[in-house]
Amino acid sequence: MTREFTLPDPDATAALGAALAAARPAHAVVFLEGDLGAGKSTLARAWLRSLGVTGPIKSPTYALVERYAIPGGEAAHLDLYRLAAAAELDFLGLDELAAEATLWLVEWPERGAGSLPAPDLRVRLDTVGAGRRAVVESGSPAGQAWLGRIPL
Repeated sequence: MTREFTLPDPDATAALGAALAAARPAHAVVFLEGDLGAGKSTLARAWLRSLGVTGPIKSPTYALVERYAIPGGEAAHLDLYRLAAAAELDFLGLDELAAEATLWLVEWPERGAGSLPAPDLRVRLDTVGAGRRAVVESGSPAGQAWLGRIPL
């Protein structure tokens, strides 16, 4: 199942993040795909805010992983842009992350191919004029049910 959303401005991107957060299952892995500047971090920040994160939401570009307490567990925001090879993920403690994080938001997932869990959703963001287009595709039965519950 696939749904497409037109995001004319950052507020629309934030609204999509909030809608995805509201509809999510208890455990989920989400791949955030798109070119530099497509809005992946903006979407992730809005998503985390919608889940109640009140402190600073830092970009994980240099740390690679930022973790946040959310209702029902923990969210992990990964940015794999700086990885030279998927084998570098071994040093991030993915086993511990898998045991503790109930939500994974993964930017640049293609750089971790073969080492990451399968996604429940893939969100592809593309620049279209001054706005964005988001194509959200389910990657699992839970993802398909989730996609059907998005209220936009």
